[in-house]
Amino acid sequence: MDSKSPKKILTLCIAVDDNRVLLGMKKRGFGVGRWNGFGGKLAPGETVEQAARREMLEEAGVTIGKMEKLGLIEFEWQGNPEIHEVHLFKVHSFADNPIETEEMKPQWFGFDEIPFHSMWADDPLWFPLFLDNRTFKAYFLFAPGDRILDYTLTETDTF
Repeated sequence: MDSKSPKKILTLCIAVDDNRVLLGMKKRGFGVGRWNGFGGKLAPGETVEQAARREMLEEAGVTIGKMEKLGLIEFEWQGNPEIHEVHLFKVHSFADNPIETEEMKPQWFGFDEIPFHSMWADDPLWFPLFLDNRTFKAYFLFAPGDRILDYTLTETDTF
């Protein structure tokens, strides 16, 4: 990874309630047809935390209460110099019931029912750390067809 590559800062929120996680089926745009958490890019002047809260509200109708940053994941695609820097949050409490929006269709999944076969290829690698409340940093390099060429995944105490 070239440290001089341009970065796009993004958020990703996954709500957890008892032994289940809230994921959304992406209905349009980047990642369409995949189950994922809720998030996106920062608006001008927003902090990462503000963007995470706004995106979850826009995509699932959920107002975040308590959330905790558990991951920092960098994604790179072969042939594209832009790095996606994704700040991953675990949502512990929220108001409102999740609703379907133009962008996402939310659904709860038990920990043993997470649909990894319909998610990004990297998700099965870091999700166990996320579910276990362990903080981590990761880097994934993707080839065309969303195949992982290389990755690093390390637990950390700081971001």
